[in-house]
Formats: sequence, C-alpha cells, structure tokens
Amino acid sequence: RDSRPRARASSSRLPSARCAALRCSRSIDPSTSTPSPRAMLLQNATVAGVVLTPPDQICAVVVLAAAAWCLLASWVTKTHSHVDRLWSITPVVYVLVYALYDVVANGAKALDARLALMATLVLLWGARLSYNFARKGGYSAGEQDYRWPVLQKLPVLRHPIAWQLFNLSFIASYQNVLLFLIAAPTSYVYRAATVTLPSRRVTRPPLNALDLIATCLFQSFWILESVADQQQWEFQQSKHRARGHPRIAALEEDYRRGFLTSGLFRLSRHPNFFAEQALWCSFYLFSVAASCQSPTEVAALFRTPVDWRAWVNWSATGAALLVALFQGSTPFTESITRGKYASYAAYQKTTSRLVPWFPARGKQISSTGAAATGTVITATGERKSTRARKPRKLED
Repeated sequence: RDSRPRARASSSRLPSARCAALRCSRSIDPSTSTPSPRAMLLQNATVAGVVLTPPDQICAVVVLAAAAWCLLASWVTKTHSHVDRLWSITPVVYVLVYALYDVVANGAKALDARLALMATLVLLWGARLSYNFARKGGYSAGEQDYRWPVLQKLPVLRHPIAWQLFNLSFIASYQNVLLFLIAAPTSYVYRAATVTLPSRRVTRPPLNALDLIATCLFQSFWILESVADQQQWEFQQSKHRARGHPRIAALEEDYRRGFLTSGLFRLSRHPNFFAEQALWCSFYLFSVAASCQSPTEVAALFRTPVDWRAWVNWSATGAALLVALFQGSTPFTESITRGKYASYAAYQKTTSRLVPWFPARGKQISSTGAAATGTVITATGERKSTRARKPRKLED
C-alpha cells in the first residue's frame, strides 16, 4: 500500500530536456500534424498520398453529396440547373467549414481573423447572388438555364448516352468540384498554422497589407457585379412591362434592339461575368497573404524582378478553372443571343466581350442592323451615313 504513491510520483517525473521541449513553440506541417490538437472532432487522413485535414474531409463529403443530388435530381425532374441553385450556396458552406471548425473544436478564441474576413466576404457574395437568382425565378420548380436544352441538341451530345455521360462528368461532378476549388484558398489559409506547446494554442500569420488589397479588390468587383445585375434586371423587367417597372425613356433604342447596351453594358457585353471571375481571383490573394509571416515578406512580393513562385500556390486552381469555364461558355451564350437578335453582331464589333473598355470609335449600333464605321441602319431598315457630306465641286 505504501509503495503505490511512490510509484506514481516517480512515474510522473519527466526528464528536464523533455520538459524544455514541451515549452517551446514550433511551426507544424499540416501533412503530418493536426493544426488544432487540443480537442479535435476528426483526425487527419491520407488519401492517395494527399493529407486531408478535418475540414477537408467535411468538404469532400459535401462535394460528393452535392454532385449526387444534382445527378439524381436531373433524372427525376428532367432538368439540369440544379448545380445553378447551389452556385451561391456551397462555396459559402466550404468557407464557413474552414473558418468555424477550430471554433467548434476549441471555442471562440480559436477564430482566426483572416478566415473570419474571408467568410464575411463570401457570405455577402452568396447572399446577393442568391437573392438575384431567386428574384429571376431560379429556385422555382421546373426552371432551368436556357442554354442546357440548346447544348443538348448539339450533334456530339444528341445521343442519350452521350448526354448522360456529359451530365455525370461535367454538369453534376466537375461543376461541384469547381465550386469547392474556388473556395480552396480558405483551405490553404487554414493549413498555415503554428501550434504553441504546451498550451497547444493555434496561431496563423497576422493580417497584412495584401489582405487589405484583396479585400478592396473583392468588394470593388462585388459592387461591379451587383450594379451590372441590377441594370440588367431593371431593363428586362421594364422591357416585358412587369408591374412596377415602367419603360425608361433613355432605353427606348435598347428596347427595340431587344438587349441592353447602356450603362455598364456600354463598356462590356458581360460586365457581370467579368466581375465574377475577377472577384474569385481577388479571393485567391488571401492565400498569398497567409504565406507571409512579416511585413518584410509582404514587401518582398512586390520587388523587381518579381518572383512569381511566391505568388502561385495550389489554391489558384479554382480561379484558373473558373476563368477557363467562362472563356468557353461565353462564346456559346453569345451564339444563342446572336441568333435571337439581329443587331447583336454589331454590338459584338463595338463592345468588349468581358473586360470593361471604351466602345470602338466611329461605330454606332442601330436598333435592328449592323454597325459600320460612319454608317447606321435605322429601325425601318434604311441605311444612313453619319459622316458629314463634302460639298460638291463646281464643274467648269
């Protein structure tokens, strides 16, 4: 009986070198350690040589569930816009998983400032885009993007088997993976963790100037997209004489053409498309900011010659793939519009496709015809020259 306390006391003593080691602070590699080891709900897992943190695992389950739902729903409803309904929702979910996982595991003090900022920005983006999609009837039963039926009629996709393979691989799977990848900078920021022992306190690089730049760019493009969507909404509603949306005198020419060429659409045929791409490219900059431990490292990013390796990491994949998607889908969208409106080809010649820029000089768009330098076609089909006529020379 007397020997037991002595045995416990002797076993509780640790070598002084080990005690010193436990008091130190060290940086951890997410591939070998869990960023928040004090009270974790899940543990790291390795799949095909890739280490997945607990938030990675949760997001992977969400991606698989979303893809399965889109596929099954398309079979049941015979429509294919289910991923469109998730476009403004699942990226918000992914960002919140990374931002709040440590909070759920370790309490409110574990909330990281950069992750909280990223979550706030994405919440604003998702709320506005969901509202815009909802007021256009996007969440209504049976609604789908007008481009899917047109795409289904292409010779290469006309066969039912070919279409279902496209439905599985691109519509349901690829697009849901893309929605995770555009939010992937939060995964990179989450992994940029330092654990202090023995308190096991998790810290990440503090906010810096690059975070401010990323925030300003994100908000600027968010405002640009909001204004473009609002201008298009007001035009479409007044064009179809919806209740509470009277015709606007300044848009009479656009009403006759059938599409909007005023406001932001004077500078770009798709300012909202441009803003969406630029917005997520700006979001990627947060991951670059998280790789900088001090203001000196931030300043080094802007020194010449520029070291592009410091600006590029794996989380740029989502923004790059999003840009590639728009480069492919925008020409297809315009091919449909060009077949619907006679003067759209003229609009294409005078106005930038994506990047807002000044329209071509010396060209005007008529209500129904093509644009040419110094020439317009009126609504009645009559060609008129906009150049001043030279006085005729008197003949001898």
